[in-house]
Amino acid sequence: MRLTMHGELPLEGEFTSFIDLCIQCQACGAVCPSLVPFGRLMEGARATLAEETDYQPRLRRIGLGIVARHRLLLGLSSAAAIAQRLRLLPKRMALSRLKVRRPALRASVPAGRIPRAESEEVWLFTGCVMDAWMRPTHLAVQRVIEATGARVAFPLAGGDCCGALHVHGGLLEQARSLAHRVMDSMPGEATVVVDSAGCGAQMKAYGELVGTEAAERFAARVRDVHEWLATRLDRLPAGRSRLPFAVAVQDPCHLRHVQRVHQHVRTVLAPYADLVELDDDGLCCGGGGAYLFDHPDMAKAVRARKTQAIARSRAPVVASANPGCAMWLSAAGLDVRHPLELIDEALRA
Repeated sequence: MRLTMHGELPLEGEFTSFIDLCIQCQACGAVCPSLVPFGRLMEGARATLAEETDYQPRLRRIGLGIVARHRLLLGLSSAAAIAQRLRLLPKRMALSRLKVRRPALRASVPAGRIPRAESEEVWLFTGCVMDAWMRPTHLAVQRVIEATGARVAFPLAGGDCCGALHVHGGLLEQARSLAHRVMDSMPGEATVVVDSAGCGAQMKAYGELVGTEAAERFAARVRDVHEWLATRLDRLPAGRSRLPFAVAVQDPCHLRHVQRVHQHVRTVLAPYADLVELDDDGLCCGGGGAYLFDHPDMAKAVRARKTQAIARSRAPVVASANPGCAMWLSAAGLDVRHPLELIDEALRA
């Protein structure tokens, strides 16, 4: 990066290939003794490539444009689910089973009212891909939140894409525009609870991305759902049922290396299941962002390493708190569930 900045290496060619091959798991930054902020450096490098080269071709830009248009994404997702059942999707799109229809979301905060922080009311961010492909997870998360006595509101118009994929692709202006939309969709002072590790990491970085005091205040309101629930476990109903199977915990990179709140997954799951730790020290699964589409061969190689670690654990179920990880591992034939889906199952039992 330094050599290209000083004009000693060309932007295009080998440099671009290496920058694009990085999955941005940020494990290197988490262990760097000099605290080099590699994630920010990578985002800056990709932004430069997107501005000055053809690093982001038209097809990628179209894909990122779709996720920012939620109704279009929902429609195309339903069409893809039908095509999946007819075996019309290309093999490189090895995704878990998509939903043709999605259940409705119903807030417990009265319609038209902004949730009040002092009344234990929270916003639950729904996102783009997760809402289109994993909406039942949101319903399970809502049930667990409400089991603590809190009430849930869903974002207003515009709160449907956090911009994380755009940041990863170097499209920072589009990401800033989406960040403004998200912030406007959840006004007030109530906590913003996020059940997707990648979205939560991005929203906690809005202050840095947008560069305003309002963005800093919004970012300070964001909590990963496990982080939020860990301080409220005593509010869940008594007589907890333990799940009759062991659960292997897979740490999404943006929960472990960026937010650094992965320990809360264990805190909230431990009362309900026998947890098994993987022996790969939290290595990436290969399903981050759009990496599985851009580099399918590398993504599959990384996933193979993760599935081997899961096989060694002998746990029949995997807990993962990120939609990309969950769908990518599910496509390999694993039983992958969001941690709060497991808690919801135990509570309902």
